[in-house]
Amino acid sequence: MVIMRRLAVLRHDLPASLVVFLVAVPLSLGIALASGAPVVAGLIAAVVGGIVAGALGGSALQVSGPAAGLTVVMAETIQTFGWAVTCAITVAAGAVQILLGVSRVARAALAISPAIVHGMLAGIGVTIVLGQVHVVLGGKPQSSAPANLAELPAQIVARHDAATAIGLLVIAILLVWPRLPQALRRVPGPLAAITVATGVSVLAGLTLPRVELPADLLNIRFAPQLPGGGWGAFAVAVLTIAVIASVESLLSAVAVDRLHTGPRADLNRELIGQGAANMVSGALGGLPVTGVIVRSSTNVAAGAKSRAAAVLHGVWVLVFVVALAGVIQDIPLAALAGLLVHVGVKLVNPGHLKTVLAHGDLPVYLLTLAGVVVFDLLTGVLAGIALSLVLMLRRTLWSGMHAEPDGEVWHVVVEGVLTFLSVPRLSRVLATVPAGARVRLDLVVDYLDHAAFESLQTWQHAHEAAGGTVAVDEIGHPWFANGKEGRPTRSRRAGTGFVPRWLAPWSAWQAAELPAQPTHRGAAEFQRRTAPLVRDTLSGLADGQRPRTLFITCGDSRIVPNLITTSGPGDLFTIRNIGNLVPPGQADASMNASIEYAVGVLEVSEIVVCGHSSCGAMAALASGPPPGPLTEWLTHAAPSARRSAPVTVAGAIPEREGDRLALQNVLQQLDHLREYRLVAEAEQAGRLRLTGMYFDVGQAQVHLHDPATRDFHPADVPARSRG
Repeated sequence: MVIMRRLAVLRHDLPASLVVFLVAVPLSLGIALASGAPVVAGLIAAVVGGIVAGALGGSALQVSGPAAGLTVVMAETIQTFGWAVTCAITVAAGAVQILLGVSRVARAALAISPAIVHGMLAGIGVTIVLGQVHVVLGGKPQSSAPANLAELPAQIVARHDAATAIGLLVIAILLVWPRLPQALRRVPGPLAAITVATGVSVLAGLTLPRVELPADLLNIRFAPQLPGGGWGAFAVAVLTIAVIASVESLLSAVAVDRLHTGPRADLNRELIGQGAANMVSGALGGLPVTGVIVRSSTNVAAGAKSRAAAVLHGVWVLVFVVALAGVIQDIPLAALAGLLVHVGVKLVNPGHLKTVLAHGDLPVYLLTLAGVVVFDLLTGVLAGIALSLVLMLRRTLWSGMHAEPDGEVWHVVVEGVLTFLSVPRLSRVLATVPAGARVRLDLVVDYLDHAAFESLQTWQHAHEAAGGTVAVDEIGHPWFANGKEGRPTRSRRAGTGFVPRWLAPWSAWQAAELPAQPTHRGAAEFQRRTAPLVRDTLSGLADGQRPRTLFITCGDSRIVPNLITTSGPGDLFTIRNIGNLVPPGQADASMNASIEYAVGVLEVSEIVVCGHSSCGAMAALASGPPPGPLTEWLTHAAPSARRSAPVTVAGAIPEREGDRLALQNVLQQLDHLREYRLVAEAEQAGRLRLTGMYFDVGQAQVHLHDPATRDFHPADVPARSRG
């Protein structure tokens, strides 16, 4: 087993780690440049992210390192505290991440709206572009995104030197690279762009600002230093980096899980691994580490199978830096700036914008983006969270209401959550109802507070005192059931006996509340609410039917064929009678005509005979039915009572004789069906399948017959054969 795992590393993880390493090196250098950190800090983070987070994290295929998502906040942190204190902040942020992971609250971080995350990334992308485009144009970035934007026109018209040509060359290569032949695209685009630009600058002898590295990379001194004061700002910076790094890592881990079929990520362990990596990276003078979707998706696409690929990629970065430090120092800063402009543009993902727009969260996205660009990352995220909470409250507290005449009756409909915020609008709507009118008040509310209850109660009393009538039709929970008497229903538990609807045309509370006229009420509700939803489906069936199944079952009111088969209009051609009987020898003209029509004209592909527990017909058959029509009808079930071979349901023989008979009866009626010529011919030709079904009413469990075992097995358990 150990040998097999090692072979998997050699076959899959080793090549994948080399591909990811080639992508990671230029990105790590560029992110360090954009953050205003020492360039070597990006490489340290890449090494530590690969080795530590890769070994300790909970996502097998996620690759960690310095991320573009933290560049803005890191630039602000470095400018405010200096590099040594920033390293201490990174260490402390890692400790916070470990505490979050140990506390098992990782999934709570996913509660942040995707619109905020996408807006944050887009804001970071815009900020990176506005800053690095100045470097590409031969200038220097300003202290803020608005300042960069203000200076951009002057920078564009200014004299441009060789740095601009190198930066534009990198951008051009990155844009063209995805359109090149597959053989060339095996080399990562960022690596190719930086290599070509560096080679051109060296061969042309261009004098450009280039990457600077310490003289001795292996002589790493412990960089963290605690601040001399300002502990409040220090704590805010720690929490900011911890939260952003955690959210980005967790979202990346979830996204990576969608790219492969291997083990799912343990998000709490992933936080612990990320925290450990940040503590090590900060201690060694590196940037903060997060899970990075660009590197991770590259890892999956390259065929990685385990965490060994992420660990090895960190090893290759370390070897490269130590062995080829001179090569790194030849890279022009303008080339890295061009790479970052391309990365920043890609962070503004049009696909994310479409998704956010489809979910109605565009304001949250835009506010977060604007906050990040105009102010800072924390302000933008907090603004996005605040707006998302406001929108959530608005949607939660939404109420729709209108009043309109319906013949001689005024129809008033109130939907949603009815609270004190809705009372002014409710009063305006109710005021449109003429005095003395007959009113039907439909309440479809999820919650009714004191103010709204009192408003409805006062209006009802006043309207009836003026000679009008008010019939309250409360659909769902009975918040206003005793409104006229002034007795509110304070909680859902106080409404016991009333259950919510599970299927549009059916609700158990309907019969409980108005047992004298459930059909009338149900028909009226169907016409008002369900008909608009199914009208398109039914219009397609207006000129004919093509059901797939003939469904023969008992007339028992507890059996709802479409419910237990999850089918709809046009799916089932149903025959119901006492005991789900099929008279043998075509003895019943009605049954004979129905079967011939279903098989010969409609050409159904399946016939189901469905019996059920606690069947009154089978109980009568077992005890002897009273004289009369029932006795005559049950003669068709007499062969069922004579069957002797035991039949089981879920591997057991039912205790009640009536239930045992119900099982035998299903099989006997299938035999009777085979006596019908059309049925026999269609089954022999393979055009028709006969299925036995048994519904346990008390357990709400459908069972299907398996001829191979003579057992009725639960429908969600596969059978070896179904006949």
